[in-house]
Amino acid sequence: MNKEKQKQKQKQLLFYIATKISWLLVLALGKMARIRVKHVNNWYKVKNSADGLIFLLWHGKLLLLSYVHRNQNLSVMVSEHGDGEIIAQAIMRMGYRTVRGSSTRGGRKAFREMLRQLKKGEQCVVTPDGPNGPRHEVKMGALLLAQLSGAYLLPTTCAVQKPIYMNSWDRFTLWWPFSRACVLYGEPIKIPRKLSNEELEQQRRFIQDRMMALEKEADEVFRS
Repeated sequence: MNKEKQKQKQKQLLFYIATKISWLLVLALGKMARIRVKHVNNWYKVKNSADGLIFLLWHGKLLLLSYVHRNQNLSVMVSEHGDGEIIAQAIMRMGYRTVRGSSTRGGRKAFREMLRQLKKGEQCVVTPDGPNGPRHEVKMGALLLAQLSGAYLLPTTCAVQKPIYMNSWDRFTLWWPFSRACVLYGEPIKIPRKLSNEELEQQRRFIQDRMMALEKEADEVFRS
């Protein structure tokens, strides 16, 4: 019994340290980065829209963008699996609201909650290739959220001068201290309410192309 209690205390301590370190790591790296923005007017067009707004960004680019948009009361869907609780605690400290669920667990409940918030004109973050890939592939969930809520989709990405890529399916991106960084916003997109399945797939491919074009532009930022 004592061993079980000791293990539980160790687990709680490790959890506490992990949430502290992850939150402070994002803040420290963000504050040290020299960040500029391209196409910020695309964001300003819909920043205060009563229709709601969905920041659409690749899963691997979450770190820098979570720093840039901290303390803006955005909602983020966080997995109920494994390290999801650590991520949830960390981003809440950065001023985000969490909606718990993923495509494999609690997804329907999380989708309904995100939809409810968007219909009230609130804003959220969606990674269309998350939580498990394939990398840089837009799935239908983000489109359905935008279609049913009437919210705008805002393609968003970033680039860093000295990236560090994690060995993960999404090539999760960190960067060396004092690196230059750039955030890019694409044109806002509205999904019509009444679409056939074929038309919705056409919209998905259109957004896929827009996201990849923005990603290509991001890749070129620090190459010259």
